[in-house]
Amino acid sequence: MEHQNEHRMEACGAKGVSRMEVLDGPTGRRRWPDDLKARIVAESFQPGARVCDVAAKYGLIARHLSGWRGLARKGQLVLPVDAAPTFVPLVIEPSAPEAAAAAPVDTAVIRVEICGAVLHVAPDCSPERAAALAAALRKVL
Repeated sequence: MEHQNEHRMEACGAKGVSRMEVLDGPTGRRRWPDDLKARIVAESFQPGARVCDVAAKYGLIARHLSGWRGLARKGQLVLPVDAAPTFVPLVIEPSAPEAAAAAPVDTAVIRVEICGAVLHVAPDCSPERAAALAAALRKVL
C-alpha cells in the first residue's frame, strides 16, 4: 500500500508568508476489494500473527482488521480455501452413568473447566497438547 506523502512550500511576499500543502497519495476513505480483505484476514489468522502487526503492515487500523475478522467468522467475508483458519474438531458427549461408575476413582485425570464446559485430560497427554485443547475450547466458547 502506498502511504500519503506531504509536501510543504512557504513563500514570502508583500502580504506576508503564505503556505501551501500538497498531499500526494491516497486520501480519504480507501476501498478494499473483498479478495484483498480476505488475504489480509487470512494472514492475521496464521499461527503467531498479531492483529496489530498485520494491520500496520497494510496501513490499517487494528480495529478495522478485527471487524473484517468478525465478518469472516460469520461467513460474510469468504477466505481463500488454502488460507482458511484451522480449527481443532471438538466433540462434547454426555457422560454415560455406567461408564462413570466403571472408571476407577483414583485415576489421575486433569479436569479443566472453561466457561461452563469441562475438558478431561488424560495423564499421558503432553502439556503442549493439553494447552492446545484448552485454547481451542476457549476460542469456541
